[in-house]
This record gives sequence, C-alpha cells and structure tokens, in this order.
Amino acid sequence: MSQLILFILLSVLSYFLVALIRRYAERRQIIDHPNERSSHVTPTPRGGGLAIVVLTVGSAVWAMRTVQLSHAWVYLVCGVVIAILGWRDDLHSLSARVRFAVQGIVAAVSIYGLGYFKVVTIPLFGELHLGAVGIVITFLWIVGLINAYNFMDGIDGIAGGVALAGAFGWMALASNTRNDFVFSLALVVAASSLGFLGHNWSPAKIFMGDVASTFLGYTFAVLPLLSATQGGDALLIGTLLMWTFIMDAGVTFIRRALNRENVFESHRTHLYQRLVIGGYPHHIISTLYLMLTLLAGALAYEWSQGSRLAPPLIIIGLPLIWILLSRHAKSLTAKNAKVAKV
Repeated sequence: MSQLILFILLSVLSYFLVALIRRYAERRQIIDHPNERSSHVTPTPRGGGLAIVVLTVGSAVWAMRTVQLSHAWVYLVCGVVIAILGWRDDLHSLSARVRFAVQGIVAAVSIYGLGYFKVVTIPLFGELHLGAVGIVITFLWIVGLINAYNFMDGIDGIAGGVALAGAFGWMALASNTRNDFVFSLALVVAASSLGFLGHNWSPAKIFMGDVASTFLGYTFAVLPLLSATQGGDALLIGTLLMWTFIMDAGVTFIRRALNRENVFESHRTHLYQRLVIGGYPHHIISTLYLMLTLLAGALAYEWSQGSRLAPPLIIIGLPLIWILLSRHAKSLTAKNAKVAKV
C-alpha cells in the first residue's frame, strides 16, 4: 500500500512539475517548430521530460542506502551528464560529434563502474559466453539505446508510454529478485512518466525533449547492469523491455545504411512514422507501442520464472508481430502512393 501511495504522489508531483516547466519553456521560447519531417503541425514547448530526470535522480539519491555506493554514484553522475547534454541540445542544437563523444565517455565510465555483459542467454538456445567481446557489446548497447530512445521520441505519448510500460516490467522483475535500488528507480520512472503523459498524450501540450529521451535511454540501458547476477539473463531482459524501440530504430538504421542514406539526418521512415502517414492517430500508435512493451515485459517475467511457453513466444512470436506490422505499414504506403497518383 505504501508503494502505491508513493506512486500516486510521484505521479501527481510530476504532473505539476511538468506544468511549471511548460510555462518556463513558453516564457523562454524553448519551442519545437514543425518542419516537413515533423509529425506535429503546431509549435510546441519542449523539455517537459526534465521532470522525469529531476524525480528519478532525486529518488536515486534517496535509494542509495540500499545499493553498493559506487554503483549508485556511477548511475547518478553519468545519468546527470547525459541529461545536461540533452538539455543543452534542446536549447542549442549540438553537433553529432559532441553528442557521441560525451555519450562514448559515459558508456566507458559506466562499464568501468558497473561492469559489462559477460554472458547472454538466448531462449531455446542457452547461454553464450561473450568474453572480452562483451565490453564492445555493452558499449554499443549503452550508446545505441541512448540514441534509439531519442530517435523514437517523435509522436505524442510514445516515449512516455514506453517508459511507463518498461518501468512496470522492471518493477515486477526487481520485486522478484528483491533488488530494492532497481525497483525504486523503476517505480519513479513509471510514476514520473505517467505524470508527464498527462501533458504529452495526444494532443501534446509539451514534448519530452532530448533532456529526458536520452536520460531514459541511458537508464534503461544500465538497469540490466544494476540488476545483473552471475547469469546471462540481464541483457535479454533489457532488450525485451525496450524491444519496440530497438526494433524500430535498429531496422530503420540498417535499412537506411544499406540504401547509403545519411543515417543521422531527420526522416520519416520509422515504422511509427509510416503508420502516422498511413492515417493512424498518435494515441493509437502510442497505445500499440505501450501494449507491445507490456507484452514483452510479461514474457520476460514468465521466462525468468521458468515458463516453457515464453521462449518460443519471445524468439518467434515477437518478431512475427513486427513483420506483420511492417507489412501493414508497407501496404499503407503503397495505397497512399496510388491515391497520390490519382
């Protein structure tokens, strides 16, 4: 009951904090102006996700008494650095070189302080020992998820909704393993994201901004490291809870790279963007991504409990869902092209 009360209080606090940030952004003209690649049509304040950062960092400080001190400090310092970098990018666009340089340093420090993935467990196949390659994989995982989360923050409610659902998944898993620090982080991310969604759900009154999208990407990237045991489950669980963003950003990145496009240039070819272009409203797509994240969280939990049904659903079911969605988006694109010709 005390955890439910805390969740409600944090959600309400986040809602009012976002309202204050919205007034500040309007006064300081921290505005996202639409362009030909935007999914919104009216100028909208950005940076509302700062409330998520403030509440999460504050809760991490409070929860430090339940975790190894060095681990907490690594998360706090690196998370704050990523948030500051994102806030600066919200105010004045930074070059990709600066962003990747700082993110690379943060990833290296995180690996030094929190460790790296030495083993990964693949359902139906078993454990794969990574050895020193695990350092490279962990580095790419952290930098990649920071940017994937940022890339996916493109329509009303999607980034906050996935954060809410992903954090619920981590709460369930952390309560099962009795990892109080991870549970506390997940609880405040879920609660603050819910409060933020009160302003960001379609039609959005304020956007999350890089300050929180990159911070959430970093948080979800290191939660597996903060919760890892000697087993190899952590990386797969972290991937499952972010699978919608990883699939959308990853597949799009690979497709654009193969087509020799500038992968860092703004575009409208993500699956969620193609669904928007196909006529689906923001709230339907964001709800879809939220529900798919909850589904993956349930499968991750069942898998951690030894369910025999979960592994084939993870390895076969989730990719099949994505293939069907991609085919549907492709058919919408073809249909729109025919209508445009007429």
